[in-house]
Amino acid sequence: MSESGFWTRGLFLGFLFCLLLVTDVAWGSISIPLGTVLSSLFSPESSTFSDIIWQFRLPKAITCILAGSALATGGLMMQSLFRNPLAGPDVLGLSSGASLAVAIVILIGQTAGVGSVLMGNWSVATAASLGGSIVLLIVIFISRFIKDNTSLLIIGLMISAATSSLVGILQFLSKAEDLQIFLIWSLGSVGSTHWGEVQVLAIITFIGLAIAFFLQKPLNAWLLGENYATNLGINTSRSRFWIVIATALLTGGVTAFCGPIAFVGLAVPHLVRLFIPTTNHKILLPFVMVTGASLLLFCDMVSNLAGGAQVLPLNAITSLIGAPLVISMVISNKQVRV
Repeated sequence: MSESGFWTRGLFLGFLFCLLLVTDVAWGSISIPLGTVLSSLFSPESSTFSDIIWQFRLPKAITCILAGSALATGGLMMQSLFRNPLAGPDVLGLSSGASLAVAIVILIGQTAGVGSVLMGNWSVATAASLGGSIVLLIVIFISRFIKDNTSLLIIGLMISAATSSLVGILQFLSKAEDLQIFLIWSLGSVGSTHWGEVQVLAIITFIGLAIAFFLQKPLNAWLLGENYATNLGINTSRSRFWIVIATALLTGGVTAFCGPIAFVGLAVPHLVRLFIPTTNHKILLPFVMVTGASLLLFCDMVSNLAGGAQVLPLNAITSLIGAPLVISMVISNKQVRV
């Protein structure tokens, strides 16, 4: 594809992203005219609509942008590192570790009678961060003794299976009301973040994305295999370490504040490769970020049931919308590339 073709498709995705952002802010149980949304964004004033936008709708929309771009970038890096089209940002077990820590806080904490203390605004996010960090340390420690990515992938899957089993045991031994709280968290949500949490998530996401941009050359080399990457002068051990760190930051931050959001990290890199036929991460990374943010904005709009008061689980929407889209694009292109 020519350079002008990339620019044309980039401008299209940029326009679609801006349109989805404004529409998502206007969409909800109380419909807000697009003109009012734009005026409130550029010149905030004290009014009911302005308060709704700045206190509820805008933090949610920014959370969608941060979470979508983070998960999509993490998925791209994992698929490039492992050269596996089925790899996602949670393939190393980080999301499962976060889920286990949150399950301990919610299920054991509530049962022990300290739920009011543990269920503060930051307690679940802190628990998810600690759980993901512990799994990350385990993965990094084990990676020092193995040299191939396939073994690291298998270890990550086994850690995920083990932590999921422990979560299942905790669920079996817990009360019904505690299970409901944990189930709601596990379904994913972008609507419960306030500005303080958005700021922390933004810092974590920007750090992870900055590392990803510095890893463009190693990521391109990893697509050729570890031996070729070594011959190209890439320090494979160091680059693998930083790829894992960046993915952990992006995935762990999103899981901490939004819960485990499925499908976005797995599907978006494939959608972008089918839309932008290139393997150059210098081009793929910005397109993946914008597409991930746009997809999550659209899924958040759909989850509001056409402006109704009831909100559907975000994970259900991401899979229901994304899976048929990826299947149709793969069938039309006859192949899936990594």
